[in-house]
Amino acid sequence: MKPHDSRHSIQLVVSQLVVTEAFYAGILDLPVRRSLTAQGAPDHLVIDMDGIAIVFVEETDVIRSHPMLGTRFSMFPRGIGVTLHFEVNDIEEISDAIMEEGLEILYPLEIKPYGIKEMWCFDPDGYLIVLDEMVASRKKTGQ
Repeated sequence: MKPHDSRHSIQLVVSQLVVTEAFYAGILDLPVRRSLTAQGAPDHLVIDMDGIAIVFVEETDVIRSHPMLGTRFSMFPRGIGVTLHFEVNDIEEISDAIMEEGLEILYPLEIKPYGIKEMWCFDPDGYLIVLDEMVASRKKTGQ
């Protein structure tokens, strides 16, 4: 049984689910849920989003299930080559919270010429996150 309702999924390895949950649910205000798991199965977090799910699993649980991956995880840092893009609400508050937490910001919040507020940062595991929000005047006109 799949831990999510989406047809497709991406699984990302993280160091601690509680930290991941605090970032994605607490700071970004995304619809994160802890998946119900069978006895002995690893805990994980799921974000179901319009046909695709992002599944977060702790590295120790992945290595326990797939020991051959342990060497690979030690060779390559988490997050390399992965960018997650989210449309959010209240991006100014999110930007402030990210700065308060001391998370690394690649490109600070700015308004783009095409009417989008955008910022780039890294999550606690090093995954690159691009956040955007439509500028209020564009939201009203539906553009």
